[in-house]
Amino acid sequence: MSLPTYTTKLEHIGYRLLQVFCVSVLFFLVVPILFVIPMSFSASSYFEFPPPGLSIKWYKNFLSDVSWIATFKHSFYVGVTSTFCATFLGTLASIGLVRGRFRGKNLIMAFVLSPMVVPLIITACGLYFMLSYLRLIGTFVGLVIAHTALGVPFVVVVVSASLQGFDRSLERAAISLGASPVRTFFKVTAPIIAPGIFTGAIFAFITSFDEVVIALFLAGPRWRTLPVKMFEGIRFEVNPTITAVATLVLMLAVLVLITSIWLSMRGERLRGER
Repeated sequence: MSLPTYTTKLEHIGYRLLQVFCVSVLFFLVVPILFVIPMSFSASSYFEFPPPGLSIKWYKNFLSDVSWIATFKHSFYVGVTSTFCATFLGTLASIGLVRGRFRGKNLIMAFVLSPMVVPLIITACGLYFMLSYLRLIGTFVGLVIAHTALGVPFVVVVVSASLQGFDRSLERAAISLGASPVRTFFKVTAPIIAPGIFTGAIFAFITSFDEVVIALFLAGPRWRTLPVKMFEGIRFEVNPTITAVATLVLMLAVLVLITSIWLSMRGERLRGER
């Protein structure tokens, strides 16, 4: 047996072992989540698996309970507002960081992306002290500021990737034909990187909608969000309505993931056509 053939077989075995390992890790992470779905259709008044019977009463309970609907609205309002702010700020930051030439750019990039790396409990403590000084604890504005800070890094990462693959000769052609820089951005640049912007906005929204640690510090009784309500329900009461809500949130996350993949593929196709 020649050495190249032996090396190729080892590489093939190593690749197969890596595949088995990745599938095992994925199975370990996903399967516990899937247990929630059948439990949400349980007829039992307690958490039981497998469910003794099937029923949709917990979904009805969620839709008829004023407190659950109120927290859902809070999460939605905060999520939409913070997503708009994070998308606007993140897109501007991406343009400056990708196309700017100045000292300390890498340091600024690391600072912008730090909320993705720093543990949430540390971020929550810092935001709590800052917003308490501004008297914004327990307010809508305080939650929006905090969730905007969490959403900006996702927008920066995705939009920066879109700008890295952007052909700037298209902008130079538009400017040479008499278009202003602002008109060039909205007519040439923005349509091409729009899938990246929308993908970043989607990730910013789902980050805000699912966030619980910072909301526990900042929400207060008036602006409790849906994840806070779920956390309190698990901690202080046994209410299977939580499983129905968790299933709905899971479906939302899956929908967001599918949408982001579709937007990414559309962006690649659009850049290829351009």
